[in-house]
Amino acid sequence: MTGAPSWWQRARGHKSFVVGGALSALLVLLAALSLVWSPYPPADIDIPGKLQAPSAAHWFGTDSLGRDIASQLLVGSQNSIVVGFVAVGIGLAVGVCLGCLASARRGWVEEVVMRASDFTFAFPALLSAIMLTAIYGPGLLMSIVAIGIFNIPVFARITRGASNAVWAREYVLAARAAGKGAWRITLDHVLPNIASTLIVQATISFATAILAEAALSYLGLGTQPPQPSWGRMLNEAQTQMFQAPMLAVYPGVAIVLSVLGLNLMGDGLRDLMDPKLARQR
Repeated sequence: MTGAPSWWQRARGHKSFVVGGALSALLVLLAALSLVWSPYPPADIDIPGKLQAPSAAHWFGTDSLGRDIASQLLVGSQNSIVVGFVAVGIGLAVGVCLGCLASARRGWVEEVVMRASDFTFAFPALLSAIMLTAIYGPGLLMSIVAIGIFNIPVFARITRGASNAVWAREYVLAARAAGKGAWRITLDHVLPNIASTLIVQATISFATAILAEAALSYLGLGTQPPQPSWGRMLNEAQTQMFQAPMLAVYPGVAIVLSVLGLNLMGDGLRDLMDPKLARQR
């Protein structure tokens, strides 16, 4: 009689998780590779060699300024990774703390935290970036701050909802009866039991951050020249849509595959970490 399959055995048999994990790992590996190597310096301009077709010298061809597309795609992946990690990290660090505070204290504290979250939701990442840009000027840092601020109420709401469910469990009631304080219960019982929910949400928020960064760069509010960015590559390709349409296809495909991979991995993690869904599979 065989035992239940391990988590990794179930993960290897989950198609969404495998495909999403492979695409996400590829994104990370390409970003890491670009730190030490790229076919050409991504900002090098070669006007005589502009709009070249894909070849052995330039795998995806060159843009309207003669810059190597493959090099720009490689180095541009760094922005997606940095924005994703930092912006999601801001949302996790602040949002989880606020959500746990609201759940542990209840009453007026919970009401204040939730209403503050509602207020923050009125300022999406794009609007926040426009306001910050008007004050401090455009740049990658402003994109990270804007997306991070938008992630705070997302994680606060999810943390509060998941924590409230844990606070109603019998073992938490027993811990309270034994004299444990609210913060000790939060650290010992609440956070470990909502960790899987937060991991799944972090994966999905990472994908959203990549999309938001591309949108901000497309509008000229994000990454500034000469640093490559997938969103700005799309913007620059607009003027060459009929002459060289592939200039827009390459960064578009990069964004789609990155977001698709993270979403598929998030869906897979949700299935694998939810005991009810795991039993159904």
